Formats: sequence, structure tokens, C-alpha cells
Amino acid sequence: MTYDTVVFDNDGVLVGRTRFDVLRDATRDAFEECGVEEPDPDDVERMTIGATPGSVGTVCQTYDLDPGSFWRTRDDVVSKAQQQEAREGRKTPYDDLDQLQSLEVEMGIVSSNQQATVDFLVNHFDGFDRFGAAYGREPTIHSLQLRKPNPHYIEQALGDLDAGNALFVGDNESDVRAAENAGIDSAFIRRPHRRDWELNVWPTWEIERLSDLHDIVG
Repeated sequence: MTYDTVVFDNDGVLVGRTRFDVLRDATRDAFEECGVEEPDPDDVERMTIGATPGSVGTVCQTYDLDPGSFWRTRDDVVSKAQQQEAREGRKTPYDDLDQLQSLEVEMGIVSSNQQATVDFLVNHFDGFDRFGAAYGREPTIHSLQLRKPNPHYIEQALGDLDAGNALFVGDNESDVRAAENAGIDSAFIRRPHRRDWELNVWPTWEIERLSDLHDIVG
């Protein structure tokens, strides 16, 4: 199989994941910025990971908040917290990122993280100059519906890169499903946090490191 384009998930694939407690604390700070000084810890957790338009609406109704305004604040505060983690050296690229420099294909990034976070990481770290497209979510409730496994952002990246035969590399089952929904192949990378993960999906490939792509791309 020969690919002319490879698109990557970002967190857990190109750069390390942000610790959950950092995201949770930032989400709590967002509640405070919106005037809620003591939010229910369960509501904080619901807004930290896996939020949906429905859950945002339900939580905001509890505190008499405007959902759109709250979510913009939440995404802004959480993005800034992740940027700070990168500045202070706690969120860094994986040590095999340089293996992509000699990969002779078009490359892009598609993340379910905020666009502001993706833009910062791409500009902050060395080694991201090869990526011709880099997509994250807009700070809107609607963007939650466009996260993987929705292929929306993958399809945008493929269009930007004028992709012919493409491969998507991710570390979550939603990445594999998103690739399927986009009609392209997938590679599941078994980073340390996924070493013993039992998959309920069937990626086209399984790899251990980014260097394995040299044998796959052709």
C-alpha cells in the first residue's frame, strides 16, 4: 500500500497528553470566571472530558449560565492551561517526532482539542514545519458535534492537502472510526498509555512508533 498523505491526531500521538487534573482545574476556573464559585465536582468533571451540546446545556441551566458564553470561556481557559503546560516543559513532543522529517508525503494534524491549543503547540515546538494543515475545534458548542469519530475536520485537512490515498494515525478508537467514516485507512499507535489497550475496532495498521510509518507509507 502506498500513501501520499498522512494525517495525525495530536495529543497522545505527536505530543504528550495533558494530565486530567490540569484540565479539571482549568474547567473549575472557567466556572469561577463565569461567576460560579463552587460548582458541583460532578459538573466540573462532565465539562472537562466528553462534554456534548446536551450536557453543556443541562449544566448551564443549573447555574443560570448562557451555554455559548460558558463554553467559549471554558475552551479559552482550558487552552491557556495546556499552553502553560507546554511552556513549562510538562507537555512535550514525543522523542520520535523527528522521524517524520524524512517521510515523503503530505502531512496534517486533526485534533479534537481546541484550535488555539493546536496552533500554539505547532508554533511553540520544533518539528512541526512539515504539517501543511492543522485543525482543532472552534470554541463553540456546535464543534463538539464535529469531533471524531465525525470525519469533518479530517475531510477538511484532506482537502487542504489535496490527498489521494490517505492514512490517519491516532491513539483512540474514535480516531479509527473517524478514518473509516472519512473512507481512509487508519494506524493505531500504541504509545505507552495504549500499550495494553484492548481495541474494539479494527485499524488497518498497528504501530509502536512513528518510525514504523516508513515501512507502511511505501
